[in-house]
Amino acid sequence: MSKHKKYQASWAPATLSEFDGVRFLHLDSIWVQGAMRIRKPQQLELEYIQRMMAWMLWREEAELREGLAVQLGLGAAALTRFCHKTLRMKTTAVEINPSVISACRAWFHLPEDDQRLTTLNEDAAQWVAQTENLQTVQVLNVDLYDHDAASPVLDDVAFYANCHAVLADGGLMTVNLFGRDASFARSAGRIARVFGSDQVWSLAPTKEGNTVVVAARGVAVPGRDTLERRAANIETQYSLPARKWLRLVRPLPLSILQATHMP
Repeated sequence: MSKHKKYQASWAPATLSEFDGVRFLHLDSIWVQGAMRIRKPQQLELEYIQRMMAWMLWREEAELREGLAVQLGLGAAALTRFCHKTLRMKTTAVEINPSVISACRAWFHLPEDDQRLTTLNEDAAQWVAQTENLQTVQVLNVDLYDHDAASPVLDDVAFYANCHAVLADGGLMTVNLFGRDASFARSAGRIARVFGSDQVWSLAPTKEGNTVVVAARGVAVPGRDTLERRAANIETQYSLPARKWLRLVRPLPLSILQATHMP
């Protein structure tokens, strides 16, 4: 799917594989679109998916579960299940491929919609551009890849500007940057151009090559002691490696920040 291709009636079919107790989602290719440990469906199996939850470090413990969490790109529904079932947040997933939604309901424990869960078969670019969604989102997880997984499907300044616009004050976005045709510097520079250089951070890449970027709308970065306390709380309550996230997170390199004028 190109960045500007409009909604189609036909998309790559969702398929699955299983290995060593883990079920994997594919889009009719070898590339993994998501994973779930069959005996522990609420556990975040993939390391980069765990790191997509690093936004938790930037939120106060008392507000951690408050507000709306939105996933752009459903994958194997891991983030949606975690936000809905574990954090018990109001949660919306936006997925353009209807076969992915069907696969997640059949194979990956995605529940039917309820008072806290909304699953939309829509284009993420259109969703973030809708005026009714302006400043309604506290947490935005962006993980948008097609069957080739070569680079993010949506990755321009206009898209990130709309992502910024749907965030409420103090809102946070995480973005998965991955792919053989992807450029971390180019994508991170675009995000920094929109959000401001003091509101964008990245985690070191995973061994698979996924780099998670965290961007905020008007967040004051707490001191180290506060971050360490939050990390300990996240590990205790949610079994996520938040202390490791703290060791891996860093501001964007100066070379990227100096190049934020790139188109």
